[in-house]
Amino acid sequence: MTDALLTGADASTEVPLKRRLRRAERARQVKALALVLPLLVFLLFTFAGPIAGMLWRAVDDREVRLVLPQTIAALASWDGRDLPDEKAYAALAGDIMAARASGTIAIAAKRLNYALNGFRTILTTTARNLKTAPEPGTAKETLGKINPAWRERATWTTIKDASGPVTGFYLLSALDLTRNADGGIIAAPPDQAIYRDVFVRTFLISLSVTALCLILGFPVAYLLAALPPGRSNLLMIFVLLPFWTSLLVRTCAWIVLLQGKGVVNDSLLWLGIIDAPLRLIYNRFGVCVAMTHVLLPFMILPLYSSMKAISPAYMRAAASLGAPPLTAFLRIYLPQTLPGIGAGSLLVFILALGYYITPALVGGAADQMISYFIALYTTETANWGLASALGAVLLLATILLALVYGKLVQGQQVTGGMKN
Repeated sequence: MTDALLTGADASTEVPLKRRLRRAERARQVKALALVLPLLVFLLFTFAGPIAGMLWRAVDDREVRLVLPQTIAALASWDGRDLPDEKAYAALAGDIMAARASGTIAIAAKRLNYALNGFRTILTTTARNLKTAPEPGTAKETLGKINPAWRERATWTTIKDASGPVTGFYLLSALDLTRNADGGIIAAPPDQAIYRDVFVRTFLISLSVTALCLILGFPVAYLLAALPPGRSNLLMIFVLLPFWTSLLVRTCAWIVLLQGKGVVNDSLLWLGIIDAPLRLIYNRFGVCVAMTHVLLPFMILPLYSSMKAISPAYMRAAASLGAPPLTAFLRIYLPQTLPGIGAGSLLVFILALGYYITPALVGGAADQMISYFIALYTTETANWGLASALGAVLLLATILLALVYGKLVQGQQVTGGMKN
């Protein structure tokens, strides 16, 4: 026993110091990873997972393949230049009868109706009137008699385009694009091309709200940073008060204030400034006012954080060197607040892009943002593909704008704004 203990002690003393340090470092890294592992798993399932699922649903297209498998196989070698052969018609007749028996015909009808209006009627009427399987060599004639649409090439190209398992149909639709019968990408018909205008409207409203928050929040943040701690803390409570109030309550409060017989219109009428109530709600003005009030703290807090770190000695030094107050503010103070301006503007802009409740309650029909249409397709029409595609386009545009904005702000930080 004593020999064994001596042998073990000798072995431990023979381990090089460098190796023991590496073991200690690995143990420390494993402990650190174990501490953050629950957070990583939480983020994976609550952030990365839903976004990956949304991106997949934007290109997923398996409904028609599952309901009409024989038809998809028969159309695999079809070049799309003419009507398909008798084999494809027979396969379609067999698939329709099988889908009617299993109750899955509505799944394919809904998907095909997204691409071609009226396809739901074509498929359901055919399934209802196709009582028995056509005789060999008569499928084309039989389906053509049930519905003449089966003699049109566009009907078959719609099925082939929806053959999956992945598709760009939803992403093209989100950009007001579509494919013609020859497979080329063209602009969508005017009555269906609405999403570009909705995206432009969403970005314009978000930019307007961001600008209003910056204009209103900058003086407030400056005052917070300049006041003594006691008064600053009291004023900070009023800034943080909206965080403790429900978003729905705040939005409803603006409806009460801005309506035709609300406090604002009644005050203006009593003062004699106006002769008739102004339309302050259910339009773009109401949306911008309500969203600015809701998002203003998200601009003030980053600005206050950056302004609090600026030493008053800089402004005093500029004044002692003969710089006028405006010049000292523009050349010395303002460049040092750019990190706060960038962080606050980016935060407000990204939050405004996804706003739903406020525009839905205080905006008119022409003021609904892209979030309204995403909610419409997910909760009412169950068009998950188009809803995911709209979300994917919004996510990509947001990332690109954030990268561009980050580059611009970083460039200002590098130069310190002194040369501008």
